[in-house]
Amino acid sequence: MRQRFVLDTTAITDTGMRVKEGYETLCQSAHEILDLIAQARLKLNISCYIPYPTVYNELVSFLKRYECEDEIFVKLDTWLVKKTPNRYEVKIPAAIFYEYVLTMRQKVNKGRRIAEEFIWESSAITSKTEKDDIQAEIGNLVSRFREKYRNALRQGILDSTPDLDVLLLAKELEAGVVSSDAGIKKWSERMGLRFVDAMKFPRMLKEYLALVDSKVEMEEEIV
Repeated sequence: MRQRFVLDTTAITDTGMRVKEGYETLCQSAHEILDLIAQARLKLNISCYIPYPTVYNELVSFLKRYECEDEIFVKLDTWLVKKTPNRYEVKIPAAIFYEYVLTMRQKVNKGRRIAEEFIWESSAITSKTEKDDIQAEIGNLVSRFREKYRNALRQGILDSTPDLDVLLLAKELEAGVVSSDAGIKKWSERMGLRFVDAMKFPRMLKEYLALVDSKVEMEEEIV
């Protein structure tokens, strides 16, 4: 069966993957991964898709921010299939939607408790701290609140339209999902989609390619 994969931005940009593969820069990792995708397309007929325009624009913006060379954008447009998910036809079980609403309710309640905790702490600071030191203390408190609130609400959920488009397109194409995002991973599993961690994706392609090259060599020796 022909293999298809839908790529999230992190399939190209994940920091852990860059460290594991020994890529020194984001631009180098983009070059190498797109080359692997090209070889997999030509030798194994593996197709890699990217939701358009959401994830595509997000990835292009990321690569431009790091001032990657034009060649990378040519490879991006050549070897990744840009496709908009059919949001009107893809069917998601009601149980998935029900579970997502429950998850969001739990997240909102947790966020409310965190906010209440920091309000009480802020009140204690303003009542005990000297006037000249209040601004620094409150600034530190706001920074800690933002970090804790973000971790509580964003971890394990779909918090952007690009995330949702990755899942919808994978569902539509019956494709695997490539990402390092915890929310995408969780809901890929809930939807019964194959999930490949972005950190492992280059190694997986290399293994496929090594096997096909080995097979070709064996056939040539027999001839």
